[in-house]
Amino acid sequence: MGHYHEELRELQATTQELRAMIPEVYEGFAKMHHAAYTDGALPGVVKELIAMAIAIVEGCEGCIASHARGAARKGATPEQVAEMIGVAIQMQGGPATVHGPKAWRAFSEFRERYS
Repeated sequence: MGHYHEELRELQATTQELRAMIPEVYEGFAKMHHAAYTDGALPGVVKELIAMAIAIVEGCEGCIASHARGAARKGATPEQVAEMIGVAIQMQGGPATVHGPKAWRAFSEFRERYS
C-alpha cells in the first residue's frame, strides 16, 4: 500500500471521534459530496479532475489523495490528469509545481488499484 492510501487511512482513523461528535455535519457533507460528484452536465470524472486541481492549488494532501482516488475510480486517464496538472501550474505557478507532482504520484498509485 502506498503513501496516499496510507494518507487516507490515517485521515479516516483520526476523524472517527469527531464524526461521532458532529454527525449531522458529516452526514450533510456526505450528501453534498454525492450530489456534487454525480454525473450531470459534467461527467463525474471531470468533476474529480476539477477537485484535484483545486487540491493542488490549496496544497491539501488529504484532498489530493481523495480526489486522485476518485479520478482513478471514475476512469481518468493519465493524459487527462497530466493536462489538468498543467492547467493548475499555469494558474498558480511555483507552488503547483510542488503539489502537481504529488497529485500525479497519488493518481498513479490509485490508478494501479482501480484500473
